[in-house]
Amino acid sequence: MTSDQLLDRILASLDDDKAEDVVTIDLRGRSAMADHMVIASGRNARQVASIAEKLVERLKEQTGRSARIEGKETGDWVLIDTDDVIVHVFRPEVRDFYQLEKMWMPADALRSAALDRLRAEHAADQPGSPRN
Repeated sequence: MTSDQLLDRILASLDDDKAEDVVTIDLRGRSAMADHMVIASGRNARQVASIAEKLVERLKEQTGRSARIEGKETGDWVLIDTDDVIVHVFRPEVRDFYQLEKMWMPADALRSAALDRLRAEHAADQPGSPRN
């Protein structure tokens, strides 16, 4: 199974369990630790732990791969290492604090996101906008 096929299965599992704000980052050529990184959020510690546990179970069932899992006990930040894909599942507050996306996303993607945010703020400040 290729890393892209594994990524597709991981994303399907996260979608099935209602993970929120799912981001994928291509690490090929940037890191030897994995080909992809996935960052997602659960609404609370219970959902974070459940998303991670079900993901590990599904991967074992579907691919025969045993993934390593850390942090499930607290449910703040769970790390799932499948070798080819690293998955982080956070509670929203913890994700916001660590901001892994900013460390790993390409600089042009970050500039684009910042530019989009500035444009949205500017549009909201214009006369006739709902906030004014």
